[in-house]
Amino acid sequence: MSNYRRARVPGATYFFTVNLRDRSSDLLVREIDLLRDTVRATKARHPFHIDAWVVLPEHMHCLWTLPEGDSNYALRWKVIKFAFAKRLPIKERRTNTHLQRGERGIWQRRYWEHLIRDDLDYQRHFDYIHFNPIKHRHVQRLVDWPYSSFHRAVRTGIYSWNWCGGGELQDEGFGEG
Repeated sequence: MSNYRRARVPGATYFFTVNLRDRSSDLLVREIDLLRDTVRATKARHPFHIDAWVVLPEHMHCLWTLPEGDSNYALRWKVIKFAFAKRLPIKERRTNTHLQRGERGIWQRRYWEHLIRDDLDYQRHFDYIHFNPIKHRHVQRLVDWPYSSFHRAVRTGIYSWNWCGGGELQDEGFGEG
């Protein structure tokens, strides 16, 4: 067992990176409606604010702010990952450990989390999230990536349409607050 420790501050804002086990998969965008439904249901039971979110084919980044007095983001990720996997047919390769534990082989076991420390740290992570579809060469203009809160950020005046390349408004699905 590792000595891995996570920072837990009630009511704080956190940056997360969550990966699929199969980094060549497109499961997250192929099953985007299921992912959105799962996140929505999790938020209803365990509230949190989505500051920013981008979903790429095999990983996602997000900024969440937890309610005051609550630091349990691990529960939320457990619910999201479990509920998403539960509603998919079992097609992935599973190890003996997965089988012994009754686990699916969809997600990487851990995820990356970072406690946001100040306004500059927040802005850097917010921008990093939204720039990711260009970074990974999925699009040349951010407006062309539909699985992002970038569109909400434009509507609310945080970004201009031409931030890193602009265009027309599209629905993004992770824009609800």
